[in-house]
Amino acid sequence: MSRPMSSSAPLSGRRSGMERNKGIDEGRAWADMGLAALSMFTVFATAYSFGTFVKPMAAEFHADRGGTAFVFGLTAFIYFMLGAVTGPLIQRVGPRRMLAFGGTVQVIGILLTSRAQSLAQAYVTYGLGVGIGVACGYVPMVAVVGGWFDRRRATAVGIAVSGIGLSSLVGAPLAARLIKAYGWRQAYVVFAIGTAVLMGIAAVFIRQPPGFGGVPSFTLSSAVRTRKFALSYAGVLLGSIPLSSVFVNLVPYAEDHGIGKVTAATLLSIIGASSIVGRIGLSWLATRLGTAVTYVSSFGAMALSQLVWLGAGSSYGLLALFCVIFGASYGGFIALSPPLLAEIFGAEQLGGLAGINYTAAGFGALVGPAAGAWLVDTTGSYTWSISLGCAFGVGATTALLVLTRSLPPSLTISRG
Repeated sequence: MSRPMSSSAPLSGRRSGMERNKGIDEGRAWADMGLAALSMFTVFATAYSFGTFVKPMAAEFHADRGGTAFVFGLTAFIYFMLGAVTGPLIQRVGPRRMLAFGGTVQVIGILLTSRAQSLAQAYVTYGLGVGIGVACGYVPMVAVVGGWFDRRRATAVGIAVSGIGLSSLVGAPLAARLIKAYGWRQAYVVFAIGTAVLMGIAAVFIRQPPGFGGVPSFTLSSAVRTRKFALSYAGVLLGSIPLSSVFVNLVPYAEDHGIGKVTAATLLSIIGASSIVGRIGLSWLATRLGTAVTYVSSFGAMALSQLVWLGAGSSYGLLALFCVIFGASYGGFIALSPPLLAEIFGAEQLGGLAGINYTAAGFGALVGPAAGAWLVDTTGSYTWSISLGCAFGVGATTALLVLTRSLPPSLTISRG
């Protein structure tokens, strides 16, 4: 039996409709959205600043850049894969316990990484510590924001995930300055202290959405077996390979082309700032053009931006232009993925659906950074790495175009 699904479909469960809708789209919901954004900013400030740590860590551990870049790839793989667990789990444990646990684990992981004596130790301490922290502070908080909003869900999610863009804007330059002044180990100690404070604030004040705790009207397995979900998964998988590679390999690229460490790290800040504009601006545009069309366009622009990087050479202006285009389109990808899933399947299981969908990004992140760095080490050039990134982006766009064309006017799903 199929029933029409929409982002405004009422939740089924033990609570009354009045209880479930209390506070939805109201003023206090925006405060909880802000706390969710704070958690995303905090966990990603460490994760997305890793590109500035690649060279000093590789030098101290006498490792190649491919092996060092794998630290980030492994971390991203862990947090995206665990999102398939923490996404559904948020309905049971609530956001406060989720953030308290994730923040504690991430702080411990960062501190242990600052004391690591080998790259193998960093794989464990950073990979598990930051991986679990992001898994608790990202996908579950997207579900929290989705639970607090109905009519303005796309806008609210877009603003919330802007915290991730802000983390790139602030985290990478801060890390570069700390490394330059104190070394990479002390830089991680500072990041651990900041994580403890900010995650503590978010955990204390965030509230559970009124719709949490009900019995969902369909199962996750019924959703993930559909062709629509398969196409969404393929698009995220292919698009995440070049995406994750950029965050790790862009700063070394700039440094190899004669650009100073802090100036090179600023490129990640440009991506972060542009992604904030993209997340908010494209979320607004999606309300006019449609979420699916805007989402696909983001992937297309992200793929084409690689051509700018390919021809940039040592031109900081062209590298900055690449970062602007890439950052804005990447922001659209992050902001619009959960609302699109909610439009197709409904918001009842958004945490679980987003978590499973993002496991594709985990596989992409596991491959992208290390493969890109390996190609650079092997060929002595960034050409192959960037070209393949463009090709994967085109493949992602193609898969999502097929998804867009398969969406009927009335979206349905067979309930399990």
